[in-house]
Amino acid sequence: MLRHFLIVSFLVGCAAVHADDRPNIVWIIPDDMSANFSCYGETAIETPHVDALAARGAKFTNAFVTAPVCSTCRSAFITGMYQTSIGAHHHRSGRGELKIHLPEGIELVPKLFQDAGYHTSITGWPPNGRLGKTDYNFQWDESVYDSNDWASRQEGQPFFAQIQTQGGKLRGKDAEGWERVSAAAEKTLGSRTPTSAVTLPPYYPDHPDIVRDWAAYLDSVRMTDVMVGEVLNRLEKEGVLANTLVLFMTDHGISHARGKQFLYDEGLHVPLVIAGPGIDSGTVRDDVVEHIDIAALSLAAAGIGVPDWMQARDILAEDYTPREAVFAARDRCDETVDHLRSVRTKDFKYIRNFLPKRPYLQPCAYKDAKAILIALRQVHAAGTLNVTQELLFRDVRPTEELYDLKNDPYEIHNLADDPAYATTLADLRRRLDVWMDQTGDQGRQRESDAMYDSDMKVYTDRLSLPRFDPQQLETVQKNIALMKQWAAEGK
Repeated sequence: MLRHFLIVSFLVGCAAVHADDRPNIVWIIPDDMSANFSCYGETAIETPHVDALAARGAKFTNAFVTAPVCSTCRSAFITGMYQTSIGAHHHRSGRGELKIHLPEGIELVPKLFQDAGYHTSITGWPPNGRLGKTDYNFQWDESVYDSNDWASRQEGQPFFAQIQTQGGKLRGKDAEGWERVSAAAEKTLGSRTPTSAVTLPPYYPDHPDIVRDWAAYLDSVRMTDVMVGEVLNRLEKEGVLANTLVLFMTDHGISHARGKQFLYDEGLHVPLVIAGPGIDSGTVRDDVVEHIDIAALSLAAAGIGVPDWMQARDILAEDYTPREAVFAARDRCDETVDHLRSVRTKDFKYIRNFLPKRPYLQPCAYKDAKAILIALRQVHAAGTLNVTQELLFRDVRPTEELYDLKNDPYEIHNLADDPAYATTLADLRRRLDVWMDQTGDQGRQRESDAMYDSDMKVYTDRLSLPRFDPQQLETVQKNIALMKQWAAEGK
């Protein structure tokens, strides 16, 4: 059993409850990082602290985000709701003159903890006196966080703390960032990850910049593991580790050509490790779970009732019935308009491309500035990519993609037109339709021109500041014009 403690003893409002009896809840959530930890099978590096956390708790091998980009993912897990249900599905939206408001009755998870008497905080690591990354796409009140550090709580008060860290972003976008994180790993751990240790997925070419970037990414994983160890050490020194539920998860997969912003597993599959009161050591769960579930399980662990409106599920509950499938969505990211949906079981992935006339690698200033994308485009132009590596450079997309994940874990061979898989295709197509209907997928309506223009003004105004290269602004403006042209053409 994953939860031994008696939930009844923790129920808020019961006379027998004392604040110091309830467990503390700590979320550690790095950016842009897939499950490249040794406890998940990564052999190029060692990650002893995350491994130790998994050894004394539960490791979920099939955890997936519902959105493969920061703000939409974070808007989802902080509410326990699909970003598509609350209108927060476009990345970095609601930032301009036009705002996004949560549907009536929906509260942020820290507010629910606060109302139950918990101290709430969000920080980077180490704490720097400021609130940590939020990146929510809707209007919200910062008062849901009491401070940036649980140290400011009242004596005996339980705390809900989020630690949001850079994770994969530590490696930056080019050689300068690669050197910075690898030098930090060498200084802290005595070595840097050699390029000879890198094994790339088969859809990436063996280009020196791509290999070096991946090595630096692995060093960012190692440095993230160090950070996890520091958090656990602090909790232990303060004498609260035994009564703290520690949850480690990333906000989406690695920022790479086929990872972040895409619905392939490289963008959606994340580590999820939970340890603390009531969690059996060495537990391994292979059922599919969604990242929003951390909202429900954390509330339940604290004895706080999970709201009826919440779509997250308490995956640690004694009576939990495992999901048969998980769902994900990708919509506009920065200036780049897209519309994809997916459903995944343990064995199959179905992706629907609602804009099939557009290329896979649409222009996107954020991604195109990365050295790895520059390298990919160069080798594509040189004609040296193999058939698998050319997949991302197709000018159009199939309306549907279907992958047999057991036999094709890298999602290379699209089976949507294979008669042998017609029944599976129909089943997953139906599941996705039902999910979109039942959850009120707001992405079925195109983002209004007014909202797009409102958010793009914030983006371009920022790039107009002196610290930015004027070329960046020019690129974004060019991309915005192209998005509008394609929309007018029905693409």
